[in-house]
Amino acid sequence: MSEPIISVRNLTKRYGGSFFSKSGHTALNSVTLEVGRGSVFGLLGPNGAGKSTMVKVLLGLVRGYEGEARLFGLPPSDPRSRVRVGFLPEAHRMPGHLTGRQVLRIFGMMSGCTRAEVDARVPHLLAQVGMTEAADKKVAQYSKGMQQRIGLAQALVHEPEVLFLDEPTDGVDPVGRMKIREIIADLKARGTTIFINSHLLLEVELMCDRIVIMDKGRILREGSIAELTPRTGLVRFEFAAPVDPALFAGMGAALRVEGLTAELQLNDQEIDACVDRLRSAGVSIRALVPRKLSLEESFIGLVQERKQ
Repeated sequence: MSEPIISVRNLTKRYGGSFFSKSGHTALNSVTLEVGRGSVFGLLGPNGAGKSTMVKVLLGLVRGYEGEARLFGLPPSDPRSRVRVGFLPEAHRMPGHLTGRQVLRIFGMMSGCTRAEVDARVPHLLAQVGMTEAADKKVAQYSKGMQQRIGLAQALVHEPEVLFLDEPTDGVDPVGRMKIREIIADLKARGTTIFINSHLLLEVELMCDRIVIMDKGRILREGSIAELTPRTGLVRFEFAAPVDPALFAGMGAALRVEGLTAELQLNDQEIDACVDRLRSAGVSIRALVPRKLSLEESFIGLVQERKQ
């Protein structure tokens, strides 16, 4: 296997106190994780979980930590680790007197691109984030969603191999969020590694391959979307007409019938038997949906369990 693009081992960061004292606030507590090339990795957690601190450590913005952090196999203290990195911070601010096009030109050249390279890439980037028509307006005139989209474009202008996105869809309307998801899917297909820190759990569920859930500086759980949103055993039936609850007698548990729907606990064998019974009774089944935990339910359950 190739070396991971992002690697963190036993990472601990304390604010306040001293190296020899446990006093102060522990933002990260022995965190270990790896992110491979071409994956979309989500970092979730309540406020104060340590998410932003981890990103800042990887980008060389926070020092004085214990353990190991590597980006492209290099420590954050090595400037070469950041040459191939794009970053969209939360609540970022672009110079209001510049136009969107000028922002992309300046940030691209600050990232090591030539003027010719930037000018060749800017039209496509503006179209990609839906900002072509507003490109020559000043940033001060932009809405929050427009600022977010031009911020994403600046993070991509030097064609990074790793992209850190902190709340990338914050303040963006539903159409804009869909567009950002499409951009992320395209970047992933081209081998870009994307590290997303967000509070919008549905967005993370739609975009990410793997997720880490953190709280109080520790990892509570890591896994794929499928692993973090398992089936609950509940099955929801939808019918063309109301059904007699007696048809479910002796089937499963926790039956709840309401209007044109019924929900109950069934295993795989019981699902088949239940469908056979309903069809034999002439019931028209319009849908059968195994109930899964949502990412939000999984997230809240883990955090609340830790507080108990």
